[in-house]
Amino acid sequence: MAEDLDLKTTLAQDVANRWHERRLSLRSPIDKLAPIRPGRPAKPDLVPPTQVARRSLHTPHGRIALLHAIAHIELNAVDLALDIVARFASAPMPQSFFDGWMQVAFEEAKHFNLVRGRLQALGADYGDLPAHDGLWQAAHDTRNDLTARLAVVPLILEARGLDVTPSLLTKMREVGDHESAAVLEIIYEDEKKHVAIGAKWFRFICAREGKDAAATFRLLVRANFRGGLKPPFNDLARAAAGLTPTFYRALTSQNMS
Repeated sequence: MAEDLDLKTTLAQDVANRWHERRLSLRSPIDKLAPIRPGRPAKPDLVPPTQVARRSLHTPHGRIALLHAIAHIELNAVDLALDIVARFASAPMPQSFFDGWMQVAFEEAKHFNLVRGRLQALGADYGDLPAHDGLWQAAHDTRNDLTARLAVVPLILEARGLDVTPSLLTKMREVGDHESAAVLEIIYEDEKKHVAIGAKWFRFICAREGKDAAATFRLLVRANFRGGLKPPFNDLARAAAGLTPTFYRALTSQNMS
């Protein structure tokens, strides 16, 4: 529920540390329900995705716009990781499931602070530009189904980062912004682990229920995700994370229509 960005990221890392030190329990009789929406600062203004401008990375404004969009993704990712713990605390899952998402929350907070620091070095800050609410909408739409949440958040939204980040890294280096590239490199390496955590537990639930993981993924995506998946796909990084082409190839925009 924290609205202050420094407080939110500090608390996220603190709660992850306390969880890993086994100084925090998963549930309490006095727990409130997880909030429908996380706390957010007054800015940025949230607009439809079509109203978020795309700009060339060859200009400082363009690089700020990209970093702002990434900061927004990372801030949502902090709340998404904590939401899967809080909302599904009573789900019959091993403790290591919650270990994984607490680690993700810690790293997403690190990512947000790194990107925000880079924005500030460029004379901007998070909140200066509008952003869209699609990530939280995906969480809201899957709030009652852990398997659907895993399908949509780590295996679609986070996996998308594996597809687009290598080319962004190349472009940042081409325009000489090596500081931003270094931040993206850290995010990219961590995101591989996050997708792997999602894939591991998605497969775990499917195996426990005697379901084919790839077929179940396709069914859940068609039911819970608006629009098709957009190639190109980073097949190598996805496969290394346990997300093989049988999961997503049939779900490209052309095949969904």
